[in-house]
Amino acid sequence: MEFTAFDASERRIWAGRAQAYADGFATLCAHPVPRLLDAARVRQGVRVLDVGTGTGAAAAAACERGAAVTGVDAEISMVELAARAVPAAEMHLAALPQLPFSDGMFDAVTGNFVLNHVGRPQAALAELRRVVRPGGRLAVTIWAAPAAAGQTLLARAVEAAGAVRPSHVPALAPGDDFPRTERGLADLITSVGLKDVVCERLHWDHRTPAEEWWGGAAAGVGAIGQTLASQPHHTVAEIKRHFDLLSTEFADSTGQLTLPHTALLAHARR
Repeated sequence: MEFTAFDASERRIWAGRAQAYADGFATLCAHPVPRLLDAARVRQGVRVLDVGTGTGAAAAAACERGAAVTGVDAEISMVELAARAVPAAEMHLAALPQLPFSDGMFDAVTGNFVLNHVGRPQAALAELRRVVRPGGRLAVTIWAAPAAAGQTLLARAVEAAGAVRPSHVPALAPGDDFPRTERGLADLITSVGLKDVVCERLHWDHRTPAEEWWGGAAAGVGAIGQTLASQPHHTVAEIKRHFDLLSTEFADSTGQLTLPHTALLAHARR
């Protein structure tokens, strides 16, 4: 299956940015990992594939449970960082919806926010179904809609400054998108033939220094980072000014932010 313009954009966005991601947004994204692994029934001896492993947070936690772990990521700097961080896991460079594994090779498959970064989510899920054995488990997370207030802080600063998302960072094609709700994600998973689908909404507060939160975007991480990177210097300064003003809604006396976040966790059986 051919990769989409969205997939190509994701490759450009994340190229060489593993350390910048590790220094900022990775801690946020690691929050659901224990529940993700519980949902996939990851335990001693289970053969686990962690797709979109990033810095290896889920892979590391699965290894700690005694699982036999394989991780994949579409970005080589992530694979290299994860391989150093999680030497007990086997790491590979691979991108959905084409994984280099045989049918039914794994007992469980996890994907922590990986569906947010693929051009064809349904095809990606079908590929995850292919590589999990009959009776095996799949568990995934995505960012939910509507987004919680903490998730929209940077986007609000961009909007307040009058900046717009650059054309080289496309949105998902309408025919490939789906509602980012419990029902929307559950229906998508059901559509590829997975059974006993359960989807729930997760809520948590992410605590981070204001400068660390700004720093991830300023380093070009994610679509929001690419939006900043495409602006002239005076616009970036204006976005930062609005970010500082809006951050006071979430800040304590030390400048630490408490940012509410919402995600969806879904799990199913092949």
